[in-house]
Amino acid sequence: MKGMWIIAKRELNSFFDSLIAYIMLVLFLGFSGFFTWILGSDVFFIGQASLESFFNVSYWTLFFFIPALTMRLLAEERKTGTIELLLTRAVSDRAVVAGKFLSTVILICIALLFTLPYVITISSIGDMDSGEVICGYLGLLLMSCMYAGIGVYASSITSNQIVAFLTALFIGLFFHIIFGVVAGQFRGWIGAIFSALSVNTHFESISRGVLDSRDVLYFCSVTVVALLLAELSLAKRHVV
Repeated sequence: MKGMWIIAKRELNSFFDSLIAYIMLVLFLGFSGFFTWILGSDVFFIGQASLESFFNVSYWTLFFFIPALTMRLLAEERKTGTIELLLTRAVSDRAVVAGKFLSTVILICIALLFTLPYVITISSIGDMDSGEVICGYLGLLLMSCMYAGIGVYASSITSNQIVAFLTALFIGLFFHIIFGVVAGQFRGWIGAIFSALSVNTHFESISRGVLDSRDVLYFCSVTVVALLLAELSLAKRHVV
């Protein structure tokens, strides 16, 4: 546990030292702010206190931003050879993977915290469904954890950051778009399976304010599987 926090703190400091964190925060807030308040400015006209446009924008923004954050986590370590030094220390493979993952999740949480003024502003328009807003943020966080896990795995199998980025994006594409499209082409149990694999199905359910254990289990399961695969990838590298 201590090793995990050491790795997480090290990576978080690296994010801010290399300006990656600042760039990510500025771009995320810029995109979400523009599409929420400029293109989604009809909230002022309809008088409805809703953050639906923000959640819809963040749903896509985080999909592209997270692979950019995770692509260097292990790929850079492998390229520079520091991964060998890291794994020979008294730090387990699991602690390394969990620490890298945790640093990304913390940075995403910081980005989401900076959007709280959106909540305050929207709530001043009218009666806002606080339960729906909380679930919307929870949905974004769960989805972010899932893509962060996939990103860590993609970064563990290559020493090239661009390859890691494209791999994470390619894998995420299936969950984000392809499974949902395929589900619409089939009926019955086949369509139900692909629909259950689609991120959109579970994110929409949570963002509507309905907290179903099946949706939480979906995001947590994919996250855990991705992190376990990343740990296996490191273990194989370590043996070799």
